[in-house]
Amino acid sequence: MTMPRPGLLWLRLALSLAFAPALLGAPTDGLNVLLIVVDDLRPALGCYGDTLVKSPNIDQLASHSVVFQNAFAQQAICAPSRVSFLTGRRPDTTRVYDFNSYWRVHSGNYSTIPQYFKENGYVTLSVGKVFHPGMSSNHSDDFPYSWSVPPFHPSSEQYENTKTCKGQDEELHANLICPVDVADVPEGTLPDKQSTEEAIRLLEKMKQMDGLFFLAVGYHKPHIPFRYPKEFQKLYPLENITLAPDPQIPVGLPPVAYNPWMDIREREDVQALNISVPYGPIPTEFQRKIRQSYFASVSYLDSQVGYLLNALDELQLSNNTIVAFVSDHGWALGEHGEWAKYSNFDVATQVPLMFYVPGKTAPFISPGEKLFPYIDPFGSASDVMVPGRQAMELVELVSLFPTLSELAGLNVPPRCPYDSFDIELCREGPSLVRYLSFTKWGKDSHYNTKTPLELVAYSQYPRPADTPQWNSDKPHLKDIKIMGYSIRTVDYRFTVWVSFNPENFTADFTDIHAGELYFVDSDPLQDHNVYNQTVSMY
Repeated sequence: MTMPRPGLLWLRLALSLAFAPALLGAPTDGLNVLLIVVDDLRPALGCYGDTLVKSPNIDQLASHSVVFQNAFAQQAICAPSRVSFLTGRRPDTTRVYDFNSYWRVHSGNYSTIPQYFKENGYVTLSVGKVFHPGMSSNHSDDFPYSWSVPPFHPSSEQYENTKTCKGQDEELHANLICPVDVADVPEGTLPDKQSTEEAIRLLEKMKQMDGLFFLAVGYHKPHIPFRYPKEFQKLYPLENITLAPDPQIPVGLPPVAYNPWMDIREREDVQALNISVPYGPIPTEFQRKIRQSYFASVSYLDSQVGYLLNALDELQLSNNTIVAFVSDHGWALGEHGEWAKYSNFDVATQVPLMFYVPGKTAPFISPGEKLFPYIDPFGSASDVMVPGRQAMELVELVSLFPTLSELAGLNVPPRCPYDSFDIELCREGPSLVRYLSFTKWGKDSHYNTKTPLELVAYSQYPRPADTPQWNSDKPHLKDIKIMGYSIRTVDYRFTVWVSFNPENFTADFTDIHAGELYFVDSDPLQDHNVYNQTVSMY
């Protein structure tokens, strides 16, 4: 029998001691919450209509959920997006546009989703990448405000960007494309595998105790580098990989809108290609390899989500646990000549978002039955499953806070007034519960969906200059000179790039540097900017 590592023994002891006071008087008759946060995942899933990607376990979750087909992040970069949806406030309120600002010091002492649940008697737990680690979460993942115990980070995270990728020369490199033999990597494991194992241990611990829990599990993949178990590459033969349908820079795209994907250029295998900066195209064969590894990373992620959801069944927690699945933003795979997020295009801002609510979006199950049996992505049972219900409304991630609150039966925090910098608890997005059709599973679970639809989604992105620079993708606050504000409706995406003052956080809409306008009905991939044509008409 393998003994637990000493660190795990101490962790279990700490959990036992920490949970005891939290559970005294804690509610026991509500719903638990499992929040799954994924990094850089565009809607490249079977349940979103992708016929190439094998994602059977996430698709199975979708088959028991309400799936939002048009959900959008507020800024297409990790830290600002996560701070935004975990506080329920937009980047201009959190004033977090980079990785170097902690909102509680920088803008306001805003409550977070897990903090609100903690204050309402829940034990709140964080595993993996939920908040972005570092200054944007005070080097503590916002502990102790948001979490009952210190968050767990996989020990193997430290190797993600090191030389662990075996090249054709048999040497180890820090590559973009990095399929590995897990047994050969440091510690013989990978971060997402460790996160799944720890999350399951915590579910087992919570099952032993009375009281409600809010468990957030953050997965790294498919974020670069594409470091994943090499067997998943076999799911995507290179000859089956197509290129992006629109690999060219959009007609009329202003230079300020383009991101030069500098972080990819830093990888050794990409450096060896000697690609010109900023617009130099990646060779076609390497483009296929990037797309292949992105999809393989998604399938590896899917397997980890499958193990986690299967544990809900095994522990008989599926009947009393809400599951929310979300990504912080998308990722371009060659669309518009880009290979990153860092923009306002749909490919960077559109994300998967789904909610499973026991007894509402799916029926309760009997003991011994399973809603989420693990599905092997290599097996014949990995066919695409149809979402339980598809919600087509345009929605934003700032709605996650009020939606989870309402689904759990908590009071929904009030809407923020126009000037909310001194208000600790409020939210800037509406609850999405009205869009979750519950009529199928119980007479008391109907919500009125005939209210007026707010079919607008907002995003923004900062730039240091009018032309692509070395720091265009991730400018520090002090270097931001221009802000691109974007509106997405059912008919169009409109973006205006205006002067921005990082010292007083003000945008000057009288000083327009450039604009973009795409009519998504006739131009769904947003390849033809007609902004200048439209302006010249007036």
